[in-house]
Amino acid sequence: MERNIDLNEISDGRLYGSNDMVKADCGSCEGCSACCRGMGSSVVLDPFDVYRLTTGLQTTFQSLLSRALELNAVDGIILPNLKMAGEEEVCPFLNEKGRCIIHPLRPGFCRLFPLGRLYEDGSFRYFLQVKECKKENRSKVKVRKWIDTPDIKQYEEFVCKWHYFLKDLSNAFGNGRDGKALSLAKTVSLYILNQFYITPYDSGEDFYSQFYRRFREGQEFAASILEKAK
Repeated sequence: MERNIDLNEISDGRLYGSNDMVKADCGSCEGCSACCRGMGSSVVLDPFDVYRLTTGLQTTFQSLLSRALELNAVDGIILPNLKMAGEEEVCPFLNEKGRCIIHPLRPGFCRLFPLGRLYEDGSFRYFLQVKECKKENRSKVKVRKWIDTPDIKQYEEFVCKWHYFLKDLSNAFGNGRDGKALSLAKTVSLYILNQFYITPYDSGEDFYSQFYRRFREGQEFAASILEKAK
């Protein structure tokens, strides 16, 4: 998700790597669930998030879509996000005590918060959002520990490839308003949903192996779409 932001207004002015210490640790969020409420459609899921949820909960993407997820356009491409419920817009995975019932499987967006990512030159760095988390007196923690994802380098490579893959497609036609652009956007959205979300992942196989097989096919598909968009 692309956002036009001024880092000086929302961050502490620093950029971080995965081995840096950052003041993000909120002590297990004891007594607070503010970031699990009122998030609208902002908690967008990537393919690894769906792999974690479908294999960890032993369910399907379609089943999640019927009760916990919804689809919305993100920079011209339709992607899934957590569906906030009720007047208070509560995360569907938050229990009555204000605790996450899927914490080991939580999406990357949740693992990252209150950090964000600044994408530049084919890569990214982390930054600390100083106005987003309601918890005061946070302590320092290493970025990679806070994100709590095995094999952080492989995960970051995946995040980069996925981000720039979507960005290239979105830049090609995502903001178009003519019939051709709208038709291509629909074709791409349907392809991405089927290729990376709806088609089941095998819980017995490493996610990255499955993703990169699909990704290579996706690159070929993207090349053909980009040629049509010219």
